[in-house]
Amino acid sequence: MHAVEFGCGNRHCPQCQARLARQWLEQQQARLLEVPYFHLVFTLPHTLNGLIRQNRALLYELLLESAGQTLLVFGQKRFGGEIGATMVLHTWGQRLNEHYHVHAIVTGGAWSEQSGWQQVSNLNYLFCIKALSKVFCGKFCDGLQQLRRSARLTYCGNQASLTQETVFQRMMRQATQKKWVVYAKKPFAGPETVLRYLSNYTHRVGITARRILHLDVSTHHVAFHYRDYARGGTIGTMRLDTGEFARRFSLHILPPRFTKVRHYGLLANRGRAQRLEKVRTAIALLAPQSTRTAPPPAPKVPPPPPCCPYCGSDRLRLVMVIRLVGRGPPAIDSS
Repeated sequence: MHAVEFGCGNRHCPQCQARLARQWLEQQQARLLEVPYFHLVFTLPHTLNGLIRQNRALLYELLLESAGQTLLVFGQKRFGGEIGATMVLHTWGQRLNEHYHVHAIVTGGAWSEQSGWQQVSNLNYLFCIKALSKVFCGKFCDGLQQLRRSARLTYCGNQASLTQETVFQRMMRQATQKKWVVYAKKPFAGPETVLRYLSNYTHRVGITARRILHLDVSTHHVAFHYRDYARGGTIGTMRLDTGEFARRFSLHILPPRFTKVRHYGLLANRGRAQRLEKVRTAIALLAPQSTRTAPPPAPKVPPPPPCCPYCGSDRLRLVMVIRLVGRGPPAIDSS
């Protein structure tokens, strides 16, 4: 006897997204380059949370474009060419609070028709973080001011006072008083780890089912655990009313047809296959003579998940393996 969950296909469903993440991982193998990759995170100040909440599609787009264009400018300035970047929008913190940020996976080098492939010499440094922060802040704030001048922003409820120019500009000054956070994590151990990492981030939703500890239907409360990074990553437990839990989760539902994964530079959709072919040729020319004749190693693809012999579903969890001794039918894997 076995159970198979019904797939709703919604992009905010944690069960369905786990399956789509594996499919996405397989599709990205052809885009992987044998170069170092860096991980950067661009975060917006919480002063702007209320305005973003009421203008999600516009300001999500502005956030992705500001971060992407900042990276392209720095890549051109340092390497004299075009870098490749894949960016993923996240809107939540561990407590389902509003935390608008973008994860960027960036190639450790750039390519141009004139100079070929230019790669980083120091695997611990890509760009100056302080300079990235300033340029990112400038691009986002300039785009926000343009949206206001074109009367495309919405101000409702507790944000209604922002219709006044003085109030809006005061909020902008508060948002820029502190340095904007651009965080650079350690570079990946190898190109293969990039895709495994990205597949977890591209299809992640506000909260997964395994984080929910208890639902009390009598008192209408939900308990879930979270990681408190302010206290060294310790695990805590939060208990919310079901109404508040639903409100927080709904904050992270994306606008209709909004694409939260974007590719920039070398990885941009138009002409990507042709560019990547030229980049691989340029990278091969930089390799030692002894390695040029040998084909590049194929990226490691994780083994496919076990499938149910009855319905073909891949949502299985191995419980035990029963070995039958003696005559009779072959051994059966119980899953």
